[in-house]
Amino acid sequence: MGFDVPLWRAFSLFRAVALIYAFVSVVQHHEHLVRPWAAWAVLVLMSGWTLVTAYAYAHPAWRTWRLLTADLAVAFGCLFATGPAASPYFLTQAPPLSSYWFAGAALSASVIWGRRGAAMVALAYGFADITLRVLMAADITAATVRGVVLLLLACLAVGYMARVAEQAEERFARAVTLEARIREREQLARSIHDSVLQVLALVRRRGDEIGGEAAELGRMAGEQEVRLRSLVADGLETAAPSSPVAEAAPTDLRDPLRRLETVRVSVSAPATPVLLSGHAVAELTAAVAAALDNVERHCPPGTRVWVLVEDEEHAVTVTVRDDGPGVPPGRLARARADGRLGVAQSVLGRVRDLGGTTEIHSEPGEGTEIEMSVPRG
Repeated sequence: MGFDVPLWRAFSLFRAVALIYAFVSVVQHHEHLVRPWAAWAVLVLMSGWTLVTAYAYAHPAWRTWRLLTADLAVAFGCLFATGPAASPYFLTQAPPLSSYWFAGAALSASVIWGRRGAAMVALAYGFADITLRVLMAADITAATVRGVVLLLLACLAVGYMARVAEQAEERFARAVTLEARIREREQLARSIHDSVLQVLALVRRRGDEIGGEAAELGRMAGEQEVRLRSLVADGLETAAPSSPVAEAAPTDLRDPLRRLETVRVSVSAPATPVLLSGHAVAELTAAVAAALDNVERHCPPGTRVWVLVEDEEHAVTVTVRDDGPGVPPGRLARARADGRLGVAQSVLGRVRDLGGTTEIHSEPGEGTEIEMSVPRG
C-alpha cells in the first residue's frame, strides 16, 4: 500500500466531517435562509458528491484532471448556491454552505496538480467568496480573508508533503529493486565460484605441474579465471532473476554434512536429527563445502578439519576448524578486492541470506575456525 491510499482516505474523512458541519450550520441558522429547500438540496448534492469522490479518488486510474475539474465545478456551484438560498445576514453568522467542504476539492488539487495548481484553486476560492458576498450585498470581514489564507497554506503544505512522499516512495522502490539485484548477483557469484572458477583454477594448477602443452592450456584457463573473477567482482547487471526457492519440508542437516567426511575431515553432530528447511540445509551445506575447499586449496597437504554441529533452541551452529597455518591479517580483505570471493560469497553471503551470522577466528600458526549460526525459521 502506497502513501496515497491513507492520504485519499483522510481527504474523504475530511469531506464527511465538513459535510456534517455544513448540516449543523444550516440547522443552527435556519431562520436566516430565504429558500430553505434550496439549502437542503445543496446539502443533499454535497452528500452524494462526497460518496462519489470517496469511491472515485480511491482508484488511482481515475485521479485525472477530468475528475478534479468536475469536483471543482460541483464545489464552486455549491458555493454560489448560497446566494439564492440564504440571506446576506446568514453570511455574517456562518460561512457559505460549502465553505469548509470546498477544501476537500482544493486538497485534491494539491496532490493532482501540485502546489501551483492548489494555490490557483485557493485564490480562485477567495475570489469566488468575495464575489458571492458582493452579489449578496454582504459584508467582507477579516474572517473571509483568514479563510482564504488558511486554505492557501493548507494546500501548499499538503502539495509539498505529497510530492516529498511520492519521491521517497520512488526512492524506496529503487532501493528494493537494487537490493534484489545485488542478492541475485551474489547468488550467481556463489554458483560460479563453487563450479566454474574452481574448475578453471584446478586446470591452471594441473597445467603448471604437468608442463608442455598442458601448461599452455593452464595459462589460458588462468586468463579466463581472472576475467570471470573480474566480472563477478564488478557485478553482473544483466543477471537473470533467480527463481524463488520453494520451502521444502524440514530436512536433517546431519546427512548432507556427513557426506562431506573424508580421511582428513571429521563431522561431529548430535544424536538426534537437526531439522532445518530444505533451502537452509542446502545453503548451509554449500557454505561448509566452500570452507572445506578453501582448506584444500590454501592449506598444506594433510591438514585436518573438524566440523561440529550444535543444535540449540533458537539456532543451529556449524563450526569448521582446521589445524592449518591460519589466515594472515588482511588476507580476506585483499582476496575480496582481487575478486576472489570464496569466503565472502560462498560462506558469509550464504549464511547472511539465511538471516544468520558468521564469525571467523584465525591466528597465524594456530589454524582457522569459521562459526556459522543460522536461526530457526
